[in-house]
Amino acid sequence: MISPKYHIFICNSCKIKGEPKGFCNQKGSSNILQKFIEEIDERDLSADCIVTATSCFQICDKGPIAVIYPEGTWYGNLNEDAVEEIAEKHLEGGEIVEEYKI
Repeated sequence: MISPKYHIFICNSCKIKGEPKGFCNQKGSSNILQKFIEEIDERDLSADCIVTATSCFQICDKGPIAVIYPEGTWYGNLNEDAVEEIAEKHLEGGEIVEEYKI
């Protein structure tokens, strides 16, 4: 069984019918998902991190959203620069990035 240090959930705005039409998707959540994967690979963190696309978190005004466990840290209003900062400070350094925390 895989036991990662971090599990990152990214809202992909899928509703019950499975169609990615929500706010996070319109604001580029698929790019955010891809950026997390790229940052994890570039930083050689693949053994420590799992990234999962999710359905709606129901706080659309804060999207795109990522939740990182085991801490249960919620990040919102994400863009690709935010992902780089979160990867560096949180995933590598263990420090919560207050600027994006919700």
